[in-house]
Amino acid sequence: MANLINADPTNGLKLISDGSSEIQIQSNGVTVATINSSGLSMNSGTLAGNGPSFSAYRSSNQAITGGVTTKVAFDTEEWDTNSNYDNATNYRFTPTVEGYYQISSFVFSAYNATPADVLTALYKNGSEQRKLQQIANSTYSRGCGGSALVYANGTTDYFEIYHYSGGSTNIESGVHKTYFQAVLVRAA
Repeated sequence: MANLINADPTNGLKLISDGSSEIQIQSNGVTVATINSSGLSMNSGTLAGNGPSFSAYRSSNQAITGGVTTKVAFDTEEWDTNSNYDNATNYRFTPTVEGYYQISSFVFSAYNATPADVLTALYKNGSEQRKLQQIANSTYSRGCGGSALVYANGTTDYFEIYHYSGGSTNIESGVHKTYFQAVLVRAA
């Protein structure tokens, strides 16, 4: 039995399965997506809503030395939909789907009466990619962070968060204080 397509200007396009319980979307004879009782699946690439996403935070304070840029060890995952975040060894996000990711982080360091510069930055493959926020000569506001839209190749690119404080301090723990998150916005 052939697939049936009913075009109705009032109700839109209606696809009816040929009895195989699935509908395939093809381009030049190659199936690129399948719709069945489980939903829509892409045969190559992915839909952004089904792509990698994670959220991690510090579960205990992390001491940092003044004047030293330090990687923040986000050691507790809230979620990791595709097992792309390493919360035990490297504390990095390595997305396995090529595309554009919205990455955000906030780092809260303990109050210090001595004024000091603070900075939180997103690193890609070991080098600074974006400054998320920098506060000069801060005493009261020790939290800084932000968000950036970045490209990942889906194989070797990885992302980390680094924090700098002009004075020695502790990065404070808690999902509401110090976190690192990412989500696929658009597959490449």
